[in-house]
Amino acid sequence: MLRAVPRKGEDQVLFYPQALTARVAGRPKGERTRAQIQAAACAVLDRQGPQEFTVSAVCEQAGISNGTFYIYFADRTVLLDELLVGFVGFLQAAMRVAGSAQPEDPVRAATSAYVELFRRNPGLMRCLVHHLDTLPQAREAFHRLNRDWLETVVAAVERRLHRLGRGEPVDREELLRRAYALGGMVDQYLSGLILSQDPALVAISSSDEAVIDTLTLIWKRGMSL
Repeated sequence: MLRAVPRKGEDQVLFYPQALTARVAGRPKGERTRAQIQAAACAVLDRQGPQEFTVSAVCEQAGISNGTFYIYFADRTVLLDELLVGFVGFLQAAMRVAGSAQPEDPVRAATSAYVELFRRNPGLMRCLVHHLDTLPQAREAFHRLNRDWLETVVAAVERRLHRLGRGEPVDREELLRRAYALGGMVDQYLSGLILSQDPALVAISSSDEAVIDTLTLIWKRGMSL
């Protein structure tokens, strides 16, 4: 399993339950209980898929009664949708911060952050990559994340080409197609490595730095013109 990847000057929280609880520190009890339920849901999702995800399991993890749960969420689907929509925003913000913190190589920095986000939040990532059919708000949020992030990637390529003095027109649709394809490849790779732990993939991926190097190379070569 990949270990945490230290990044120069980074003090980001990449573990979503920790971010949830830190966000409501000192806030009213109701806000803290709501975050406590969401953090407990993250822990339950790390152990089992969303199909087996139950209100009772979340309540047991959070140390609350079922009645308390229903004060904050109408049902398990509402909880999952809200949790995943928030996590999508967290993902996007974390990758933007990572990329801007290392302007000398933002592609590698963002890739490194994404790998660590995947590793630290496996249950949530499993939901996003494999189980959004019954969660319309989360599905739309994830699609929006993909669209916004890949637009950012393409815009960075266009700026680089401009700096290099490439005056010929750039086929933006081609760049977007490449970005979508590359993003899908990265998700598939990390899903096999971290979620299903494919033995053959794990055997060749023991070095976290090597994994990040490979994924960064794929992005850079795939988006080069």
